Amino acid sequence: MIDYINILIFICGGIIISLISNKLLLRFSQSLGIRNKNDVTVRWSNQSKPSLGGIGLFLGFLFATFLYLMLEPDINIFGNIEFIGLFFSASLAFSMGLADDAYDTKPIFKLFIQISCGLFLVLSGTTIDLFHNAMADSFTTIVWVIILMNSLNMLDNMDGITATTVLFALLACLVSAMLVGDSSQMYWLYILVAVIGSILGFLRYNINPSKMFMGDAGSQFIGLFVAFFTIKFLWNLGSITQTHSWVSLILTLTALTPAAADTLTVVINRLKAGKSPMVGGKDHTTHHLVYAGFKDRQVWMIFSIIGFGSFLLSVGIIYLVLMSFLEATLLFLLYFLIVFGVLYRNTLKYKSSS
Repeated sequence: MIDYINILIFICGGIIISLISNKLLLRFSQSLGIRNKNDVTVRWSNQSKPSLGGIGLFLGFLFATFLYLMLEPDINIFGNIEFIGLFFSASLAFSMGLADDAYDTKPIFKLFIQISCGLFLVLSGTTIDLFHNAMADSFTTIVWVIILMNSLNMLDNMDGITATTVLFALLACLVSAMLVGDSSQMYWLYILVAVIGSILGFLRYNINPSKMFMGDAGSQFIGLFVAFFTIKFLWNLGSITQTHSWVSLILTLTALTPAAADTLTVVINRLKAGKSPMVGGKDHTTHHLVYAGFKDRQVWMIFSIIGFGSFLLSVGIIYLVLMSFLEATLLFLLYFLIVFGVLYRNTLKYKSSS
C-alpha cells in the first residue's frame, strides 16, 4: 500500500533541502566552486557561476535515506544489498565529481571511477536483465552506467537542460515503481521522490538565467542515480512482468530520448569530423538550436516539451506492457527517431557563426 502522506513528506523535504542548501551555498560561493572561469571553449555561458548544484542533489539523497531510517526504525535499509550498492556507488560518483569540479581530474581517473560504480551495482545485485546471461548482463550494466554518467555530463551544457531531462526520466521510473514495485520495499519510492524534489529545488536556481551550475558533482551523482533506477524500473520491467526484454529497451530509450538524441548526434558529428566524442565543445543539439535563432530559455522550453512527451509516452508503454499489448510498443520507436532526426538535421543546417 502506497503511503501518499509519506511521499508528500519526502518530496517536500527534498525541495526544501535543495532550496536551503543552494541558497546557503550561493552566499559564500563568490569563488568556491567556480571553475573554468576563462574557459569559453567548452562552457556555453560566458559568466562564471558556482558549480555547486550537485551538493543539494546529493543532500536530498542523504535526507531521504536518514529520514526513512527515522520513520521506519524496524526496517534497516542498509540490510538491503541493492541499497548498499546504490549508496556507495552514488557516494563515489558524487565524490569524484566534486574532485573534478575542484581540480579537473584526469579522464582516465573518471573512467576508472565510473567503471567502479558500475561494478558496485553489479556486485550488489543490480543488473540489466537483457540477455539472461550473467556475464553479458553484468557487462551491459557497467557500460550503461558509464554511458549515463557521461551522457548527462555532456548534456549539462546549458541552463536547466540536464536537470529537466532527468526530472522527467525519474518521473517515468516513479510511475513504474508505483505500478510494479515491491510493496515491501517502499523506500525506493521515497528516495526517488526526495531526489525529484531536490531537482525541482535546484531548477529554481538553474533555469535560464541561472545562478548556479550542476557541476560534475551533480552530473556524475545524478547520472549514477538515473542509471540505477532506470535499471530497476525501466530496463527490468520486462523481467518483472515476464515479457520480452526488447520492450524494456524501447521504454528506456523513450524515457531518455532528450539525452539519447543529443549524445548520438554529438558522437556521429564528431566522428565524421575526425574528433573525439569525449572532448567538450559547443556542438550539442542545444547549441545548434541557438544557432538556428532560438534563445537559451526557448531551448530549455523545447527540451522540456520533449522531456514531458518522453515521460507521457513512457507511461503509455508501461500500461501497454501491463495490458500485454507488446507489439504496440514498437510504434514508440518512431518518437525517438523523429526527435533524433529533427535535432540531428538542425545540427547540419545551422552552424556557429563564430
